[in-house]
Amino acid sequence: MFKMADVLYAALTVFQGYCLQYFLGNFLESRLKSRWNGSSVIVLYVLLRMAVMWVSPPGYKDYKVAVGTLALSLCILSFLALCFYKAFRPIAVFLIVSFQAVSDISRYAVSILLDEMGRWVLDILNWLAGKGALQSEKAFGIAVEVSVAGTQLLQYAAIALLLYFSLRSIVRNFHEKSYRINRMELLFILTPAAVGLMICMLLRIIMLTVEDSVPEMLYYRYPVLVIVIPTILLLSLLSILYSVKLFQDMICWNREKSGRIVLEKQISSLQEHMDEMERIYSGIRGMKHDMKNTISVIQRLSAGEGSGELEEYLSELNRGLEKLEVRFKTGNTVVDTLLNMKYHEAVRDVPDLKMDADKLMLPQGLEIHSYDIGVILGNAVDNAMEACRKLKAKEPEADAFIRLCSLQKGNLLILKVENSFDGWLVRRRQEEFPITDKADKSSHGIGLANIKSTAEKYQGTMDFKVNGRVFILSVMMKNERREEDGFWSDR
Repeated sequence: MFKMADVLYAALTVFQGYCLQYFLGNFLESRLKSRWNGSSVIVLYVLLRMAVMWVSPPGYKDYKVAVGTLALSLCILSFLALCFYKAFRPIAVFLIVSFQAVSDISRYAVSILLDEMGRWVLDILNWLAGKGALQSEKAFGIAVEVSVAGTQLLQYAAIALLLYFSLRSIVRNFHEKSYRINRMELLFILTPAAVGLMICMLLRIIMLTVEDSVPEMLYYRYPVLVIVIPTILLLSLLSILYSVKLFQDMICWNREKSGRIVLEKQISSLQEHMDEMERIYSGIRGMKHDMKNTISVIQRLSAGEGSGELEEYLSELNRGLEKLEVRFKTGNTVVDTLLNMKYHEAVRDVPDLKMDADKLMLPQGLEIHSYDIGVILGNAVDNAMEACRKLKAKEPEADAFIRLCSLQKGNLLILKVENSFDGWLVRRRQEEFPITDKADKSSHGIGLANIKSTAEKYQGTMDFKVNGRVFILSVMMKNERREEDGFWSDR
């Protein structure tokens, strides 16, 4: 007949297996189909843990057994991670150590606190029996059994809850799960987990003392440890959780810093290019006007016999001048120049690209800095062009297009960019932007991040959605000039 403690231990082990597959599955790619992979991890974890419990020597365990048990537990986790997940990544080391650390911390912290609570309950029952409230021996025995069972049930439930919510906190705070972590970064997030693991191993060794062949828990002899040890353990657990959050903040800060550097270089280059292009286009427009008039006069003067070749030559020259016509006219010189430049760049790779900006009309009283508009549209069109290139590479007969439009409601300016794409878009859970398939993964999301940062300068926001095989990017901003732009807008 199984005791209640054995049943609860088995249930907790099954729940730990569930937490393990949940934890690893959020970071590592499964080798099998998701459902079967998780179920296999749970079953095998339970069997291996039960095997470890059965082969462990009963009774008092010296430090060799404690160290061996910990090493065996880490080996089990490593085996499961390598067999069922593509775990040949540095982050797998953190996952294994942190799971074991959180499991041990949860078990020791809760067990010590509730074990002491169970002793208080027994003292209360003894006091009640002494006062005559529990007169019969049977009633006293039932009360003791109920209190012990209730304490055990509460203990295992508390361990399970603390384990689950701690692991869930790590999963939720670790946003950049596909980030390629380097050695120093791994050491940074691994240290708190390793410290917690060593604290738990120390407790395995010293917690149970033997005096005159009588085993006794260390905190029975020193009652203050009932508060001190769980406090140390919980602080260690918090250090694991906050190290993950701090690490993610560091990644975001570094990415933002890199994005700002890229953006500043982009803005500087864009400004120089726009100034030069505006000067060139102004000259071309003047030359075009003068040349068309000159050609018209020459054609009239040369009308007559034997002038067919000259007229054909002049007509060809006139058609060449027509190609210099500015394709996009939005009411903003910077945007016109940018879109014309991007269009001619795109049609070199996608000759049949359809780029429509007829509905992109910027108001005359535009308070938003022209170069901020350029950053938004430049990054958006770059992403759209890349998507169209990929689409045409996969499906040469597909219709490739980019559509730009704007809408003004009160003091709100809304920009929308739509483009065709191949329909393949991956966005991991808790990641803000879709995953890039560029070779340089460090530039993942920088274009969209720059758009978002620029929009937020004007109390705006950015959003994107997919409608079939059309990617739709929307940017909303207040049409107000900001004086405190500082680093971002002194251009």
